[in-house]
Amino acid sequence: MLPTLLILVGAWAILQADLLSDRKVLLLPPVNFTIKATGLAQVLLHWDPNPDQEQRNVDLQYHVKINVPQKDEYNTRKTESKYVAPLHNGFGANVRSILWRSNSFLASNWVSAELKASPGSSGTSVINLTCITNTVLSSHTHLRPYQVSLRCTWLVGKNAPEDTQYFLYYRFGVWTEECQEYSRDTLNRNTACWFPRTFINSKGFEQLAVHVNGSSKHAAIKPFDQLFTPHAIDQVNPPMNVTVGIEETSLYIQWEKPVSAFPVHCFSYELKIYNTKNGYFQMEKLATNKFISKIDEVSTYSIQVRAAVSSSCRVSGSWGEWSQPIYVGKEKKPLAEWHLIVFPATACFILLIFSLICRVCRIWIKLFPPVPAPKSNIKDLLVVTDSENAAWNETKIEVVSCVEEAGFEVMENSVF
Repeated sequence: MLPTLLILVGAWAILQADLLSDRKVLLLPPVNFTIKATGLAQVLLHWDPNPDQEQRNVDLQYHVKINVPQKDEYNTRKTESKYVAPLHNGFGANVRSILWRSNSFLASNWVSAELKASPGSSGTSVINLTCITNTVLSSHTHLRPYQVSLRCTWLVGKNAPEDTQYFLYYRFGVWTEECQEYSRDTLNRNTACWFPRTFINSKGFEQLAVHVNGSSKHAAIKPFDQLFTPHAIDQVNPPMNVTVGIEETSLYIQWEKPVSAFPVHCFSYELKIYNTKNGYFQMEKLATNKFISKIDEVSTYSIQVRAAVSSSCRVSGSWGEWSQPIYVGKEKKPLAEWHLIVFPATACFILLIFSLICRVCRIWIKLFPPVPAPKSNIKDLLVVTDSENAAWNETKIEVVSCVEEAGFEVMENSVF
């Protein structure tokens, strides 16, 4: 009986100790929770520990839950937190105190705060906002040999008045810039923006925030925010100095890395060899900048190379643009065959035109024969005159002869 009583008394004492321990660490929610916009698509969440919360031997954490614009949650030991998100539709979040113990999890009630949506008429903000970045060589400073350009395009909101004008800004890290070079539509509205040089780091992991607002005399234009990850919109340049050589039946191809801040080992390549004679494509994925291939002696080949940053240096992005095609191989045979077709066809065409011209000329002569002109040649006149004189002399001689003969007969008859 006594041992049983002692066991019950011990269990009750342990239970009371646990209850007292839990009472000592009763969690209270944070206070003074606020949300403040500190930049383009960026907010600062701040709260204070509850002043009534006993901090002795208590390792407090905070559980943050984002509700708007997208669902997200995370834990932190700090009393403030920066968060990047589009803000045009507002921002809302909750926070509570939490405590992990060896055999239990304690949490306080939630406290909430929100940032209201930006004012503006529905359907007036830009739509289909797209951006791309590209690395270019810098001629301004040797400290930054490479610069990143940015180009963004968008469409006008379906309910935006005709006098709407849009303005674009970007933020990367602590840097914020306004666009100075716009392209416009037929109504003179900004629909594209170009930054020749930016503070964007193509090696960075931060998100690029783009903000477009607008103005109009007829409506309040609603702003629009969008986030881009650098690796997803980076347009890798084509490889440089692509060279091609042929030795007997071997094709030697070599190139240099693209214009980029990434070193040589960060690139993967894709090689395309196109046989223009039979239409065959040969595709090769390579980690080096050299390739050798066997070819025939009667075909022409087109060679192109493109690059992408490999996953060893950053999150893999899309393939860049193809290099300009380089053509190698023999072209005489196809050219000779082409001449065999064109030259006979040209000769036949010329003969046909010539025969038509001859036929047309004969028909013209038959329809309009030439009119004979009067003779005026002196030689012809002289020939006619001589002929007449000759005829007259002959006549004269004959007449004389006739008279003489007649006379002779009369004399004979009359005298003797």
